[in-house]
Amino acid sequence: MNLPVTQLDDWQQLLSHTLDDPAELLRQLALPDSLLAPAIAAAGDFPLRVPLPYLRRIRRGDPDDPLLRQILPLGAERVAVPGYVTDPLAEAAANHRDGLIHKYKGRVLLILTGACAINCRYCFRRHFPYDENRLGPDQWREVLDYLHRHPEVNEVIFSGGDPLATSDRRLARMIGDLAQIPHLARLRVHSRLPVVIPQRITDSLIEALTGSRLQSVMVLHSNHGNEIDAEVAGAVARLRQAGVTLLNQAVLLRGVNDSVAAQKNLSERLFSAGILPYYLFVLDAVAGAAHFDVSDDEARALVLELQSELPGFLVPRLAREIPGRPSKTLLILSGDSTS
Repeated sequence: MNLPVTQLDDWQQLLSHTLDDPAELLRQLALPDSLLAPAIAAAGDFPLRVPLPYLRRIRRGDPDDPLLRQILPLGAERVAVPGYVTDPLAEAAANHRDGLIHKYKGRVLLILTGACAINCRYCFRRHFPYDENRLGPDQWREVLDYLHRHPEVNEVIFSGGDPLATSDRRLARMIGDLAQIPHLARLRVHSRLPVVIPQRITDSLIEALTGSRLQSVMVLHSNHGNEIDAEVAGAVARLRQAGVTLLNQAVLLRGVNDSVAAQKNLSERLFSAGILPYYLFVLDAVAGAAHFDVSDDEARALVLELQSELPGFLVPRLAREIPGRPSKTLLILSGDSTS
């Protein structure tokens, strides 16, 4: 996957030229051929997709690299495990309009696109019916009408896919429409794109996020400190300087970040880049991801030990999402305390 030098700073070119061939992935990373057959089989169910800036951070020759484990299709994904389902968060029941999910009081989530820059193997929406949730002009008018009729909603969350796979022009237009609804106060954008393609932070994106009366919050998704390189830190610094609040949510993943050392390093690297750790989620029980699971007891013990290593503001809240509940469910730690 070689791009001309002139295109290496163009996020749209980087997004459209992601690596999707398991054989090429193994070749570029000098990984053993024994990984190829299961990778091809698993990618048939959920494609491989990894952009060049992220690929460059993966250690060559290391099948256990924590970044590689997040994107490499494995044979374990094809093993049916009881309790692991295609809609682990029961989002279908809250899908009130095309592209709109309303589960929690005061906020709604909008599926701007099904596109992503990277296919994370643990993704809870890997089976989501994106084709049935397209936000075309007619659907967008229905969403705006829904929001006008729900004055209790004061926050809109852009999600996906990855909402930043959408053009700056479309984002600016949508944000402008939302800003005309008097009871809306905040816009929250959940995105992995600034982490995997930091070139995505453009002047026009910053203008779109900060050019309305809505307060902007960017919730990034980084699971390991090795994802936060100088390019990522520089990109998110521009957001912070423009007044965008920066938070991070991570997923606790077996073989990726299930150690105190990994979590401590992630929190420190995030804060050095001006990003505050927000949530650490235990794995959603999505079909194909059971091999990433870390038990609740292990998760609690890990975060309890993390509290002794870090100040309280650098310890993310350990949580899971349980369908039907009015909010995320915090996993209470034994002897819970912060400082």
